[in-house]
Amino acid sequence: METKTHPSVHSVVFPSKLRTLTSARRPQCAKLCAKVLPYVMFLLTEGKTDASEASGQGFPVRSVDMQRATDNITIRQGDTAIIRCYVDDKVSRVAWLNRSNIIFAGQDKWSLDPRVDLVTKGQLEYSLRIQKVDVYDEGSYTCSIQTKQQPKTSQVYLIVQVPPNIYKVSEDITVNEGSNVTLSCLASGRPDPAITWRLLNPSDPLDGEEYLDIIGIMRNQAGRYECKASNDVKSDVKYVNVVVNYPPTIKKTQSSETQVGRMGTLQCDATAVPTPEFEWYRDDKRLSNSQGINIQISGTTAILVIANVTEEDYGNYTCVASNRLGVQNASLFLYRPGTGRDINGSAGVSQSLWLLLASFACLFFKC
Repeated sequence: METKTHPSVHSVVFPSKLRTLTSARRPQCAKLCAKVLPYVMFLLTEGKTDASEASGQGFPVRSVDMQRATDNITIRQGDTAIIRCYVDDKVSRVAWLNRSNIIFAGQDKWSLDPRVDLVTKGQLEYSLRIQKVDVYDEGSYTCSIQTKQQPKTSQVYLIVQVPPNIYKVSEDITVNEGSNVTLSCLASGRPDPAITWRLLNPSDPLDGEEYLDIIGIMRNQAGRYECKASNDVKSDVKYVNVVVNYPPTIKKTQSSETQVGRMGTLQCDATAVPTPEFEWYRDDKRLSNSQGINIQISGTTAILVIANVTEEDYGNYTCVASNRLGVQNASLFLYRPGTGRDINGSAGVSQSLWLLLASFACLFFKC
């Protein structure tokens, strides 16, 4: 038998299916074959007609009397698909086929799939319903009809859309400022999802698809990154937290103009990741909590409190903020009222000398 036929021709498989069915259920063969054989014969006849036409004109699709002449039906995974086929009272036999497999022959169900059934409203509708559609249901479905004049077919291609699923995304990372960073976000779906990135707070869209490259990352690029995969069905979202380490920067200092016998307070604020450690110095002597001196450190703020200021307490103090990436210091002043300018001048010299000595010590010990 010649096998070069119309896509809706199923004559090659019908006899084998019939033999399988007959050998498996011989006692019921006579009754079942009597019902099915006329459908197989009309499909065989239809195949010859379609094959002869296809040999000269390609593979034309001929429609039955349908309310909507739709070549494709698009359905979302998990939804119910109804493939419509309408007939008239002149139809003697009708069947549904998919990929050379008989699904229904008349009212007889050949498919073992419990999700598949017929929708028949009166005698004019012979539609196929597939519940909980999945990707393996995608393909061509053929409604074959036998009339008094000739066989007719209508083909519909079922397209199954699948919502995006981000199946792989970068883990949260910590990097040093200036490093190159690549974030990945891989997703599946039908149709293929489009992937976009943005940095939240502030919400800035970024140029990137499956891979987002950040060259020389800066501290202001730290934060929560959103990867979003979208297609015609819906969207899927995943997040990546990026921490950027950088050395301390002292943002604010507060000196104190305090009378003898009063409490003096010096404050130093710094930003850094990781959180900086603080030290206080009076000239070149490191200070610690002792009688009359209290050092308070809270996050990125360090406060030096002198409970009862004496004449010896006036002068220059140095706040040092450090983490494993670097060190920064700043000078603050405790001075008696009315002498701020003089103290500032001498303190500035003291700060310069302190920084110079620190630089030489760093070079000597190769720090």
